[in-house]
This record gives sequence, C-alpha cells and structure tokens, in this order.
Amino acid sequence: MNDDEPVFKKSRWGTNRYVYNPNNPVGLFLIIASSVFAIVMILLMENRAGPFAPAPSPTWSPPPAQDPWPFPSSTP
Repeated sequence: MNDDEPVFKKSRWGTNRYVYNPNNPVGLFLIIASSVFAIVMILLMENRAGPFAPAPSPTWSPPPAQDPWPFPSSTP
C-alpha cells in the first residue's frame, strides 16, 4: 500500500468532482464510515426512532369544558 496516495482524487466520470480514494487508509475509512452512517440513518427513519421519533403525546389535559364567562342576564 502506498501512503503517498491522496485522500481525495478526481472523479473519472468527466466532472470536476473529487471522490474518496480507497487506496489511502483514511479514504477507505471515510468510505466505510459514511456508508455505515447512511445505513443507520435510513434504519432510524424507517423505524421512526431517534431524532425521527414522533413527538410524545401530551400528559396534561385541560379540565372539562366550563363556561369562561357567565351568560349575560336579561335583566340589568
């Protein structure tokens, strides 16, 4: 393994983008780490867990409906 390999190398798809270089140990680690991260995030989204969990239902409930003001009387 050649340690002089760059971490990123130019893509051969005809664009000016850079990609991880699997010939460099750091580049190989970045490929594995980003793949594991993406898979974990997809599983969390699918199971609605972690940061994708729905908000908990409120435990407080208002008192039964009561008239906020007394009804106006017909006599002054």
